[in-house]
This record gives sequence, structure tokens and C-alpha cells, in this order.
Amino acid sequence: MKGYVLAVVGAVSYGLIPLFILPLKSINFPLESTLFYRFSMAALMLLIYICYTKESLKINAKELLYFVILGLMFAGSSEFLFLGYDHSSPGIASTILFVYPVIVAIIMAAFFREKLARFTIISLIVTTFGVSILSLKGETLEFNFLGVLYSVLSAICYAVYIVVVNKSKLRASGFKLTFYSLVFTAMYFLFQALSSDNSLAYPSGDVLLEIAIFALVTTVISMTALVYAIQSIGSTPASIMGALEPVVAVGISVILFHEEMTLTLVLGIVVILCGVIINIVADSKKSPVH
Repeated sequence: MKGYVLAVVGAVSYGLIPLFILPLKSINFPLESTLFYRFSMAALMLLIYICYTKESLKINAKELLYFVILGLMFAGSSEFLFLGYDHSSPGIASTILFVYPVIVAIIMAAFFREKLARFTIISLIVTTFGVSILSLKGETLEFNFLGVLYSVLSAICYAVYIVVVNKSKLRASGFKLTFYSLVFTAMYFLFQALSSDNSLAYPSGDVLLEIAIFALVTTVISMTALVYAIQSIGSTPASIMGALEPVVAVGISVILFHEEMTLTLVLGIVVILCGVIINIVADSKKSPVH
């Protein structure tokens, strides 16, 4: 029960992203500056915990290279997700992001010669159909190319992040790995902010506090809860519980930010979630240990 509760906490906290990012965007605080503060504050919070547990932060050159790659992939996933917010909606972008387990399976088949299972192919077809449904407006297929493209790129970056973690054979703990990933993610957005002449000055203490809570809830709590959930109940049940992420994001967008709840939105979400869960369950049956 503890593991399932933690999985729910992790999924719900990550799904709360629209609750924090949309108000910050509404006051025109630069996205790059927002994400720099979010990830640097999250890294600082994890650093405090790592120092408390007295875990060594030493890394070698190979680990450094992997951590830089992980940071760039995490940054890419975040940046593309919020661009997806701009061109479609938080609900649609968050739902499309959730297809990342299917993309992981495709990457493993394409680059690591893992057999693409029949159920994975079915899952790919179902999720593609779900994305198509999300593009429907009324009775016509109005394909928001940029919105879907950015959301898919976000999912691809996150899928690559997971593959690198799995295949790099890093000996670092989950907290150490997450800490360094966040450090290089923050550095990426710092470079973005400085190169685009965006100010790092925050409008008020209230805004900085909101970003700190944003970092704590959607990054630190989400990642920490997920790590402990996987250790307790395994990756497959934890991944399935992750289906709550887009559901929460859509709920917040509809209730608080007046995103229109249409039949196509509901149907698209359900179809995509079914497709992803088919892939996760099929993956659990072919792998004896999770």
C-alpha cells in the first residue's frame, strides 16, 4: 500500500505542472529564467538531502559525460513540453508526453536489437490513433502540427533519458543521478536565458517562492516518490500509476484555466492511456525482474 500511495503522490505531483507554470507565464516571466530557477532550486534541495545522507558526490569523466547528456535530455523534454503547452494545450501536451514508454520500446528495438513485441506494435497503433483523436476539432481533423510535434519531441527526449539511465550502467544512486541531471539541466536554461538576453531578476519574493514550491512539488517530491515507489512495488505498477499524470494535468487545465473539456479530448486521453498501459503490461510479462 505504501508503494502504491507513493506512486500516486509522484504521478499527481508531476501532473500539477500546469498549476505552477501557467500563472508564471501569464505574468510574462521568461520561461528560460523560470526553468533555471526551478531546476537549480530542486538541485539545491536534493544536495541538502545528499549531504544529510553523507553520500559521496565524486564522479569520473565517463560519469560526467553521461550526466551532461542526461541533463540535456531532461532540459529538452521540459522545454518542448512547455512549447507544446503554447501551441496546443497543457492537457493535450501532457497526454502526448505520456507515450514515452512506447518510444522507449521503439528505441530499444531500433538501437539495441530488442525484439519489438506484438503488443508493443498494437500499443504504438493505439497511441497513434489517440494522438490523432486529440487533433480533432468538431467533425474535422485540424492537425496542430507544432503542438503535436513539440509534445512528441518532449516524449522522445524523456525516452532517451530513460534509455541512457538503463544502458549507461552508472553506479550512482537515484538521488545522485537526479541531482547531477538537474544541475546540468539548470545550466542549460541558464545559458538559454543569458544568450537570449532574458533577465534573471525575479519580479517579487512571491514569484520566487512560487518557483521554489514549483521545484519542490513537481521535481523533488515527484522524483523522490517515484524512486521509492519503484523500490517498493516495481517499475511496472509504478509506471501504470503514472497514468494519473496527464489526468491531473487535464483536470487542472479544465477546472482552473478553463480549457474546454470536449468529447475528443476525453476520448483521446483514454485511448492513449490504454495504448501505453498495454505496452507497460506486455513489457512486464517479457521481463522477469522489475
